[in-house]
Amino acid sequence: MSVRLTGMPVEFGVLGPVSAWTGEGARINLRGPRHRAVLARLIVARRRLVPLDVLIDDLWPEAPPPDAAGAIRTFVAALRRELEPGRAPRTPAKLLVTEGPGYALHAEPDSVDAWRFETAVTAAARPNAEKLQEALNLWRGPAYADFPDDLWAHGERSRLSELRLQAVEQLATVRLELGLADMVAADLDAHTAEHPWRENAWRLLALALYQSGRQADALAVVRQAKSMLAGQLGLDPGPALARLEASILRHDPQLLPAQVLAAKVWANATAAYDRAVAADARTRLESTVSILRGLAVTGGSGLRSAREHRVAAVTAAEQLGDPHLTARVIGAYDVPAIWSRVDDPEQAAHIVAAARRALRSLPAGENNATRARLLATIGLETRGVLDPSAAAAAAESVAIARNLNDPNVVVFALNALFMQSFGHCGLAAERDAIGSELIEVSARHGLTTYEVLGHLIRLQSRSALADFTAADRHAEAADALAQQHDLALVGVFTAWYRALRQGVPGAYLKAAALLDNAGMPGLSDGLLPMALLCLQVRHGQTVHLDESANWGPYEPWARPHLLLAQGLHAEAREAAEAIPPPPANHTQEALWALAGLAALRTGDRDLAARAYEALLPAGGELAGAGTGLFTLGPVRDLLAELAAGVA
Repeated sequence: MSVRLTGMPVEFGVLGPVSAWTGEGARINLRGPRHRAVLARLIVARRRLVPLDVLIDDLWPEAPPPDAAGAIRTFVAALRRELEPGRAPRTPAKLLVTEGPGYALHAEPDSVDAWRFETAVTAAARPNAEKLQEALNLWRGPAYADFPDDLWAHGERSRLSELRLQAVEQLATVRLELGLADMVAADLDAHTAEHPWRENAWRLLALALYQSGRQADALAVVRQAKSMLAGQLGLDPGPALARLEASILRHDPQLLPAQVLAAKVWANATAAYDRAVAADARTRLESTVSILRGLAVTGGSGLRSAREHRVAAVTAAEQLGDPHLTARVIGAYDVPAIWSRVDDPEQAAHIVAAARRALRSLPAGENNATRARLLATIGLETRGVLDPSAAAAAAESVAIARNLNDPNVVVFALNALFMQSFGHCGLAAERDAIGSELIEVSARHGLTTYEVLGHLIRLQSRSALADFTAADRHAEAADALAQQHDLALVGVFTAWYRALRQGVPGAYLKAAALLDNAGMPGLSDGLLPMALLCLQVRHGQTVHLDESANWGPYEPWARPHLLLAQGLHAEAREAAEAIPPPPANHTQEALWALAGLAALRTGDRDLAARAYEALLPAGGELAGAGTGLFTLGPVRDLLAELAAGVA
């Protein structure tokens, strides 16, 4: 938050005494009060020209000295020496500049505390408590405190002071929504005492007291506000105070913040459920799965817990001996999945086995939603491997769902079809079509999580097809929906996509930090070193990575490149010969590309030929970009190298 001129960053402060600092926080000597007045007047002008005669009138409104113009020039020269100490003699100033008949301060928007404050308070579409508090912390005293009686500062000082009062009340509003009523009550008690004419402040204080369980105090504050506004200030209280008083008296639930109200509703509803539903009732299992669906999309420990409890719910359903119940419990867990490697293979295998048993127990020819969901579950959980029966299950699920015309089942089945669309390289366009249909169906029927899934699928597929303009749009759409509906995991994928777009190690390191508590080992295991390896190999750089790093499932494809970087060509050739076929998942093009490059560099013609054959259908794509996470560049370039290598 500074400007950088002649090697020295400068920051300005007017929210308190007029001051200036270097970027390291050292105070800059602004000389006397007239020097500070010139600087402050130019800051008020916001980078615009202030004519010399205006400066003279503002600094000496009653009787300017005979050589006022010369005095102003002296002040300006002294300020320039302090603000740009490294400027060579007789070179033009870059910060405090001469423009025609006067001067202007070319400060950047983030170099003046008042400007930063105003931006923070007014620019955010959705106020944020942390940012509002940071903005309020910029204040060191009254705005332009050195010049309380100067007319040129009056309008800006009044405007900033009003904006500060609004920010205090805006922060209180946000904190009330977060359930921090006690904190708000303490802050607003002093605020209303200092500014008793602010009706909104009284209203917020009363609301904070009510939310803190102090109904009598809240009513007393409302009545005190009405009395003070009418009796002492001669103002008629607005209808907001009257409505609040009535709402307090009738204990209106709308006075509680959403978080508090939701917790209260949850506690009451679960207590009523426990009383009304028998302990061994089958409906408990189905209700549990509905809760687990919501838990899964929170990510982190919520996702891990949802997976564990889901297996337990399926096991309990099977033990009850009701195949239809088991089928419903399995199929109800329709949580969108974007990554084609499962987080827990053992749990996935358990679910698939139970789904197959449930299918066998259903009446023959019964093509209903239950069957479609079981088939979709098999397609979803059997991913990352070539299994014709799982691919067939996904395709059959889509056919049944479309025939039923049930959008909830259609999107679930399409998700399974997506997971089975990695049978060979070069299928980005097919996945793009699945993503398009998901968006269309989900948007039409309000299925937000699947609409997000559709955008993420299209982000990946358009990246593979080198259409980053479209991929950017889908990343923005996914982020917007995630913010609106509190879908925390979406930001992990869009952050990694933006790291791909930036193509620098630092961006990947920042994105990797988001994986620490995401609860997705199938995605995170080995991902960072893999991304950095692809980045270095793509740009022809010498590989500088820790061989002992956790390479996860990518170790066989990374090892030849790590050995080559150490000059161990024989060992690299041996490692290349041991490379297995890549799994049928998001990373197969990238892994085939790494295998092909290893083959070229070790002289393994057989591996080069296999890589060429596997990558040929993806000739129009970017290797690895279909992950939405990293890329090794155009497949066609690698194909040309491989063709030459095996000729």
